[in-house]
Parts: sequence; C-alpha cells; structure tokens
Amino acid sequence: MVNVAVNGVGTIGKRVAEAVKKQEDMTLYCISDVQATGQLRSILSEDGSLHGTPLYGSTEDGAQNMADEGMHVDGVLEDVIDEIDVVIDCTPPGIDQKNKENLYEPNDVKAVFQGGAPDEIAEVKFNADANYEEARGEDFVKVVSCNTTSLSRTLSAVDESFGIDKVTANLVRRGGDIPQDSRGPINSTIPVTEVPSHHGPDVQAVMPELDITTLAVKVPVTYGHVHMVTAELEKETSEEDVKQAFRNQPRVNLVSAGEGYDSTGKIHEKMRDIGRKRSDMQEAGVWEETVSVDEERVHWIHMVHQEAIVVPENVDAIRSMFEMEEKQDSIEMTSSSMGIE
Repeated sequence: MVNVAVNGVGTIGKRVAEAVKKQEDMTLYCISDVQATGQLRSILSEDGSLHGTPLYGSTEDGAQNMADEGMHVDGVLEDVIDEIDVVIDCTPPGIDQKNKENLYEPNDVKAVFQGGAPDEIAEVKFNADANYEEARGEDFVKVVSCNTTSLSRTLSAVDESFGIDKVTANLVRRGGDIPQDSRGPINSTIPVTEVPSHHGPDVQAVMPELDITTLAVKVPVTYGHVHMVTAELEKETSEEDVKQAFRNQPRVNLVSAGEGYDSTGKIHEKMRDIGRKRSDMQEAGVWEETVSVDEERVHWIHMVHQEAIVVPENVDAIRSMFEMEEKQDSIEMTSSSMGIE
C-alpha cells in the first residue's frame, strides 16, 4: 500500500485526491495547502468528498493561515513527510520547484508534478498511453498538461496502428476554468503568437520521434479545449480503421454530433446527465464525423476537458514509479475505480 499526499488542493488537486482515495492499492494519507479557500472548505465539509481527510499546512505559515480562518489543521506537511511515500504536487508553477528542492529531495520522497511545472523538474514527462514504462522506478515525474495529454492519447493510438510521419494540430483553448472569474479574455480571441505553440514540443517530450507543429488561440469559454488535427501517415488506411484505433484506446471516446453532441456545451450537458461528478470528462472526446481520410492523411477534431483529463494519469504515474502494475492493468484499475468508460 502506497501512502500518498496531495499538496495543493485546487482544481486538479481536489480531483486527484478523490481519485487516489478510490484506489485499493493506495492510501490518501493527507492533503495540504496554505489557504482556507472555499473549495477546500467544501470538500472537507461533512457533505464533502474528502471529509475526514487529515489537512496539513504546506508550510508553517500556511498551517497558521488556515487555522486562523477556523479550519482544523493537523500540522505541517514536513512533520509527517517520513510517513509518506509519494506527494502529488498540484501547487502553482515555481512553488512546485521549491517544494522539490526543500522538501521532497531532502527527505527522499517521490513526487508527481503537473503540466505547469518547469521541464527540468523531472526527466520523465508522463502519459500513461504513450510512455507508461518510462516512469518505472523514477523518483520524480511530470504529468503533461491537459492539451498534451489529449494529443498524446489520440496520436499514440494512430501512431501505433498506422505510423505517423508528420502532424499539424490547431488548438482552440478555453479562457479559464469555471471558478477563475478574474481571467479573460472577454469578447475576444487571443492568438498564441509563438509558432509552434509550446504544445508541440510538450508532446515531443512524451513522443520524441514525432514531427509535430501546433498553433493555438484562446477563446472566452470555460468548459473545454478543442483540437483540430491533421496527421500524415506512413501507410494508407480507412476512416473506419482510424475510428477503431480510437475505440481501442482506453481513454479516448468517440462522440457523435449526429446524436446531439455537436458542441462542447452539449457534451458538458451529457456529462451532467449521465451523473459525472462536476461534469468531468476524463477521456479525450473525438467527434466521429470529423474523422476523415485522404489517402495517407487523416483529420479529426477532439475535445479536452481541461479540469479532469490529467487526473487518471497521476494515479497511473504512481503505479509506474513504484513498479506496482503493468501498463494495461494500471489503466484498467484506475479507469474502473473512477467510472471512466
């Protein structure tokens, strides 16, 4: 049994903590933070999903801050670090690096970092579908961003089946998460003027042989990114074969515009209707009508729920780091526990 702490309980951290709590081979030892936010109060309340989970301050000042705001704090994370096997660090960029240098490394504790962390924080950039084995035995792993996760999943499915020579992906990115009401844009579309955008090199950190170029714009929505992808293949194929490759990928779902799911908003509503907590969609959703093949070139459009897609990757990263399970077994265990189709 692996003892897991989640440091930083925001949009990703609270979801990761809930996922860890559902695993039979892991124990959610504690969560830690520095501020008594509304969402932290909610998840630790009697009706919250993490009610009863010990809360520690990420720092002494953080522990004092939360205690002063009336929260029950069990201490400082450093005080119990010897009892923890791995920390899933969901703290802001810059803080994560300091945590590694000042807390995790000196105490020989493994850590999983998120997509916003600097590249140098971990040698292995992780996606369960694309490079599960590379994290075996590692002390530090960086789970790649939501956009990179979806591209790695879909592209690895196509690459494994047909081989890819070159990829161009155009990203339409959400402006902010639902609670990030201070973020824009408002009534504006903002292009990422650096070409390629960072997403292409990020994918190459997971799939180093892939020739990929990405362009991106940011739009004023909160639920989901959309990617438009063109891949030049090593051999000819058919639309049905490409769709089957996506069906075979555990965390890629085909969605049908013809059945009424012709926008991110309607997929959002579907997730609510089928009872997904917070409307979360951990899978990459490929619109099947957009899958088209022109000889050795394939096109598709997929959706990314930025708040949820990386959550199962954090769980699988732990199993790989501790050499607990083989790739497919871990993916199945995580997906089953989280209700991922």
